[in-house]
Amino acid sequence: MPAAGSEGEEGSAGAGGEGAGPCGPSGEQAGPGAPKLCGYLQKLSGKGPLRGFRSRWFVFDPRRCYLYYFKGPQEALPLGHLDIASACFSYHQPEAGATAAGDEAAAFEVHSPSGAVAVLKAATRQDMTYWLQELQQKRWEYCNNLDAAKRDSRMSPTPSDLSKGLVAKDNPDLSILSQNASAERARNILAVETSPTDLVGEQAASQPAPVQPSAINFSLKQWSTEIKNSMSSLRKGNNENRRSIFYTTEEWEMLDPTPKDLEDSMALEEKRKHLAEGSKGLTSSAFPFDFGRIPHKTRRPLKDMIASSKNRNSSDSSPTEWYAGNGNKLVSELQLKYQSQQEELEKLKKDLLSQKELVRLLQQTVRSSQYDKYFASRLCEGVPKDKLELLHQKDDQILGLNNELEKLNLEKDNLQQEVKNLKCKVGELNEQLGMLMETIQAKDEVIMKLSRQLSECEDNTSSQSGAVNTSMATCTNKELQELDRLKDNLQGYKTQNKFLNKEILELSALRRNAEAREREWQAKYTSLEAKLCQIESKYLILLQEMKNPVCSEEQSPAREVITQLLEDALKAETSEQPEQAFFKPHLVSEYDIYGFQTVPEDDDEEKLVAKSRALDLRSLSLSENREISTGVKWENYLASTMNREMMRCVELKNLIRSGIPHEHRSKIWKWCVNLHVKKFKDSTIPGYFQTLLHNALEKQNPASKQIELDLLRTLPNNKHYSSPTSEGIQKLRNVLLAFSWRNPDIGYCQGLNRLVAIALLYLEQEDAFWCLVTIVEVFMPRDYYTKTLLGSQVDQRVFKDLMSEKLPRLHAHFEQYKVDYTLITFNWFLVVFVDSVVSDILFKIWDSFLYEGPKVIFRFALALFKYKEEEILKLQDSMSIFKYLRYFTRTILDARKLTGIAFGDLNPFPLRQIRNRRTYHLEKVRLELTELEAIREDFLRERETCVEKRDLISDDEEDS
Repeated sequence: MPAAGSEGEEGSAGAGGEGAGPCGPSGEQAGPGAPKLCGYLQKLSGKGPLRGFRSRWFVFDPRRCYLYYFKGPQEALPLGHLDIASACFSYHQPEAGATAAGDEAAAFEVHSPSGAVAVLKAATRQDMTYWLQELQQKRWEYCNNLDAAKRDSRMSPTPSDLSKGLVAKDNPDLSILSQNASAERARNILAVETSPTDLVGEQAASQPAPVQPSAINFSLKQWSTEIKNSMSSLRKGNNENRRSIFYTTEEWEMLDPTPKDLEDSMALEEKRKHLAEGSKGLTSSAFPFDFGRIPHKTRRPLKDMIASSKNRNSSDSSPTEWYAGNGNKLVSELQLKYQSQQEELEKLKKDLLSQKELVRLLQQTVRSSQYDKYFASRLCEGVPKDKLELLHQKDDQILGLNNELEKLNLEKDNLQQEVKNLKCKVGELNEQLGMLMETIQAKDEVIMKLSRQLSECEDNTSSQSGAVNTSMATCTNKELQELDRLKDNLQGYKTQNKFLNKEILELSALRRNAEAREREWQAKYTSLEAKLCQIESKYLILLQEMKNPVCSEEQSPAREVITQLLEDALKAETSEQPEQAFFKPHLVSEYDIYGFQTVPEDDDEEKLVAKSRALDLRSLSLSENREISTGVKWENYLASTMNREMMRCVELKNLIRSGIPHEHRSKIWKWCVNLHVKKFKDSTIPGYFQTLLHNALEKQNPASKQIELDLLRTLPNNKHYSSPTSEGIQKLRNVLLAFSWRNPDIGYCQGLNRLVAIALLYLEQEDAFWCLVTIVEVFMPRDYYTKTLLGSQVDQRVFKDLMSEKLPRLHAHFEQYKVDYTLITFNWFLVVFVDSVVSDILFKIWDSFLYEGPKVIFRFALALFKYKEEEILKLQDSMSIFKYLRYFTRTILDARKLTGIAFGDLNPFPLRQIRNRRTYHLEKVRLELTELEAIREDFLRERETCVEKRDLISDDEEDS
């Protein structure tokens, strides 16, 4: 696990390196109903004069126990992360010159094992305490999960992510250890109860970011991530409002309308009753002014002109401050100056109104002339005069009504002006009232001062004693305030002491657990080394005996060694020594992580081959796990989807082709299925699957009998379907019955049961149902799973064409010995390689198949032959070739090499070519079926007419 700790300006982020870091606000949660730990914090970053706290959006990812931080809640890529699993926490000591109650009072530190220290600051001490206790709890839970489970190296350290499917509910390698009761009790006693504010939690994403001490909020170290986030945000909102047809309200620009714009404008004016600004007598007038198009750079909006005039006047007429003792002369001068400026402002406003009126009249004139021209050119041709006169009368009525409306608007403006004048008078009265209040207050102060002097003169003796009492009371108040301050400090130190004691306790427990793990690994390593020495010793003896063979009828020592080695290899694992059971290396378990049986129970020879194959797979898996680049890329990609929805892209396609990790397969499969069947789901009612299932169970279903017969024959080597009481059997029955009710043309076809069984390993019933809909109704052509299997036959012919093109030597070899390899590949296509390849390769094929579609089947079918091409070419007779083809796919174990052949060596692989060949062969197969049907009808007629052939019956008639 990479050490996190980010120091300086946005430390080791996942966005700048290989892949982007994890996801923001919508990451996966530790539990289905657990609230997500996220919110605003300020992070200390930068160097020199740029060093300061910058606001960041933090999100905790329980999958890897990372705390990712973004510039904001809507960003797609994180700036960096902190590794909480290996970190410790402490309070931040304010730097020199900073007070404890100031900016850094709510700051804390996250120390990483590499020595890096990240300083984070919350908005309040309450938020800081909440963040500290939550991060402490997350670290405790994550590390306890690591200590409590012995997992297969291919499994994720957080199995809670496997929330779907049969595989998710089965974890055979998990052995929960009892937790330390005393440590848990001490943690509960030392726990600090606090609740977060509005800046913590998912609701904080809608809150504005807290005010930052520094105005600079740009990450120089992660500038590439900043640019990517900025570009993604620009892509989201790039819609611009269209301009008005004739002029814009901000720039007062006359535009030249096209005839189409004139039609749109007329329709809008009739629909919305726009104001036709102008008088009745100006409809046919024309002005000799030239309204040219004003260049964009030289336009000056009218609003800017008004604003500049207002700013100029307001700068000259700044508010006058009243000072005590100013004479009436200064007041009168200021009032005269203010009145003159007000008159100038009114004059400018009147000039502005007149200019606006002139422009409005000019616009009305131009518009009227344009309308008249339009009607003269477009409407007068072939239109009766009475209709034109009626149209002009309607225009005159509209203009009359607009004139009345204009008068009402003028009256409204006059009333508004009167209201403004009244408001000004009220303001003047308020100012006078304020002046009077200040005068009264000054007089009251004088009266109070004289009253105090009088009382001092009368009670001189009593005042001296009162002064002593006052000084004592002041001292008492100061002592009480100091006592309250000390109490607050004591409470704060108690809280800090509790947290730090809890931190020390947890770190000690984690250290002991790490030491225990190290001892266990050391013991396991010693056990493996001892076993390796024993095996090497036996093989050395065996080699020595093989070098000097003994030619006699007596049993040689070599045979004894071989027999002993075979017995040891096939011996069942027992728990005779429970004290060593934990350290015993379990290289091959009875079932793999998908539930498939690794070693058969009956044939010893087959059992030996199967165990050898399982050991090879285990070796490949261990070597792949040493290269963590693929896992890191998946984590980084899923991290980048926290703030946005997953979408089809080249990055995701390449990741899926490399294989979906075991812990993320459920989520990605469900997303792929929903991507393909969205149009079907949108057209169905809620509870569609349950309705289909209810109908299939309540009513007579012709496919139910065949479904029941095939349930236990689906995947007998998988423990989820091995017995009638298995959970997978009932789910398989429900999905097949529901689909038979949805698609009665197909009902049920042998092969659908295996498709559903594989889907149910990672999906729930309803999602597996939609997965089957995706395969049958979206991916595969029509009639693929019908009684005639027409689509399947077509695909075999298409595959033959691709074999002759991509693998010409192998195709010629098959043709030479007359080997029909489609008898083998037919089942590959029908059930998508189920029971044809080893489980690890099968699920990697399904990963790409559910994302890209049926083209993947052609790719991997060709890749399997390409993988073993040289071995097949060495076989020189049809029987040996056909026998080898029946089992050779089970000997292919290197999924990485096979994937490289499928998606690299076989390119180019256009889907259009497959579609064209499907269409071509579909017509040929239909023509052949038509000819066969005609031959069948001729035979039936001949049998009816010929007495000798009446006793002959066909296979179909015999079955019926």
